[in-house]
Amino acid sequence: MSLHSTPSTSLSDVPPPAGYTAHDLERRVPEPPKSQARTPFQRDRARVLHSSALRRLGAKTQVLGAGANDFVRTRLTHSLEVAQVGRDIGAELGCDPEIVDAACLSHDLGHPPFGHNGEKVLDDLAAGFGGFEGNAQTLRLLTRLEPKVVGEDRPYGLNLTRASLDAAIKYPWTRGRGPDPASPKFGAYADDLDVYSWAREGAVPGRQCFEAQVMDLADDIAYSVHDIEDAITGLTLDLQKLQDPMERAAALYVVQDWYMPHESIAQLDAALSRLESEPSWLLSFTGSMRSAAALKNMASQLIGRFTRSAITATRTAHGEGPLSRYGGDMVVPEQTHLEIAVLKGLAAAYVMSSASQQPVYEAQEEIIRDLYSRLWNTGTQYLSPLFAELWHSAADDDGRRRVVVDQIASFTDVTARQLHGALFDRSLTHLTAADTPLPGLGSEL
Repeated sequence: MSLHSTPSTSLSDVPPPAGYTAHDLERRVPEPPKSQARTPFQRDRARVLHSSALRRLGAKTQVLGAGANDFVRTRLTHSLEVAQVGRDIGAELGCDPEIVDAACLSHDLGHPPFGHNGEKVLDDLAAGFGGFEGNAQTLRLLTRLEPKVVGEDRPYGLNLTRASLDAAIKYPWTRGRGPDPASPKFGAYADDLDVYSWAREGAVPGRQCFEAQVMDLADDIAYSVHDIEDAITGLTLDLQKLQDPMERAAALYVVQDWYMPHESIAQLDAALSRLESEPSWLLSFTGSMRSAAALKNMASQLIGRFTRSAITATRTAHGEGPLSRYGGDMVVPEQTHLEIAVLKGLAAAYVMSSASQQPVYEAQEEIIRDLYSRLWNTGTQYLSPLFAELWHSAADDDGRRRVVVDQIASFTDVTARQLHGALFDRSLTHLTAADTPLPGLGSEL
């Protein structure tokens, strides 16, 4: 869709759902009236669901590398699972499930190839022009890079409603302006502040809207439970080993170091003990049908445990009325928070911080640094047509460097490896984007 108009506030063609206002339904660029068969929020979810950015998550690393085995989760399957958990929590608490669903599907769109490792490398490469952050990149995709609505002055991405866009902003602050100024997490780059400010009109500074809080919790729950499930099936984690005091202490130290530096090992041990007391806790996994079913049951019971705890605590704090936008906050009991952190930390201990992963991380870093250097030094030669257009329209070198980062961030793990192999194979030094054998290089977005 190409709309030759400038940003303004346009009201939806249908009345806002209960708990929302006409302000929440506004889009950055006005769109022609549409059939009332779907609500604006249903359209938002559909736009995210049909986006190329979401499809690409199918070949991007979650924890174990995409394609590591037939079972392992990718960013796409993780996002679908987050959406299911978030939609159920949101529906239970009274916010619009389509907004929560859209936010959950969106939450990882900005992640580059190779997961958090790729994110760190791109942040270092982009240090001189605003850095890189997966959630800020998500906002950039939703409001600029994903082709749907194009104005006279610039592209406007999927042109989501204000409420849906705000729900996708996990870190509602710019770099260095959050609760911890040293944290690398932030929600918007400097050149996206206009649309970020528009999405946050009427918001409480530094506070997530309720739908974003639901998305954030659903992400934590799915991340913690499913990464443990992947680690167990990948045979990198044997829960039985945690019965050994030395093994247990070493694992809990990683939990503390990665996620809970202000909590004592004793508190983390107590949280792990509570989880181990669950009847569904699985100490032995053999890969048999019965064992696989038991593991799936453990995952299901853990998700139920965490969601019930948060829903009950939130209802206790706010009563039984519907909650939406800035009408309340998710309440997660401290014990539940610690239990989720322990599971996330176990995945870190046995997968992400494993010594066997270090050569993998080093190879990934080399790929991204090499690609950045080559793409920057060859102009538009290896950029897809969409990014070549953005390169030509950039105002200065910082803008062009940002385009290179945007292009690399759009790559899947597979495309990044294949392009690196082609560009750094001496027999293919004259390769161009037009004749590259790499599938999809010209249509990454």
